Amino acid sequence: MDITIRPALPADAALIHAYITELAIYERAEHQVIASIEDIRQSLFATDSPARGLICAIDGEPVGYAIYFLSYSTWLGRKGMYLEDLYISPSHRGSGAGKALLRHLAQVAVETGCGRLEWSVLDWNEPAIQFYQSIGAKPQDEWIRYRLAGEGLREFAAGQATVAA
Repeated sequence: MDITIRPALPADAALIHAYITELAIYERAEHQVIASIEDIRQSLFATDSPARGLICAIDGEPVGYAIYFLSYSTWLGRKGMYLEDLYISPSHRGSGAGKALLRHLAQVAVETGCGRLEWSVLDWNEPAIQFYQSIGAKPQDEWIRYRLAGEGLREFAAGQATVAA
């Protein structure tokens, strides 16, 4: 079994979109995927895109992907890497592909001077939590993630959002 990891290419947009949809179904959030294949092609592969993609294959057959981007830590005074998505098709889980993909990301982070590699995991996703802990990753329980998106983001930006007392 030969596991390979390569940079994603614009021709991979449909494959990445399919993986995004599979991941969303697994995370019980398929209804939240609004990106089209063309959206992925244009946003991920634009010359000014902050994100990068990787395709993981076993014996030449794509089995998963990762999307990441650079972040910055004022405390470290260095850039970091944020892993937005890491997904391996269910039929290939346990093959070592996920660990290889995550190790590849860690190597890229180290080689490019990142001070950390971070990601989020749903609190109910016990298989992922166990996997991440098995490689030495530690949960950041003291941090609560917040999000402004969609109409709420637009309203706040326009000064129209109301503050709840």
